[in-house]
Amino acid sequence: MEPGPEAARPAPVKPLFGGCWSCRLLSGAGLLLAALWIYQGPRRSMKRGVPPSMAAIAQITFAISVGTWGVVILVVPVGEQLRKNP
Repeated sequence: MEPGPEAARPAPVKPLFGGCWSCRLLSGAGLLLAALWIYQGPRRSMKRGVPPSMAAIAQITFAISVGTWGVVILVVPVGEQLRKNP
């Protein structure tokens, strides 16, 4: 026996954050605030005139990447990240 058309269909993929705006807003805003908090450490020492070390530059780079992740969660529409079949 060959399987019917129902067996050939893949299971629907659930979006990463469930598709609810409150979840996306909460997690995106939380990541943006975390990025701001991470960024404040090296920035505070640079305001005092201390030249940035490699660790401070790495921390700033990490803060930028966390902030970018938060913006992507807020901006990219739900379902856009799903793979499209030709």
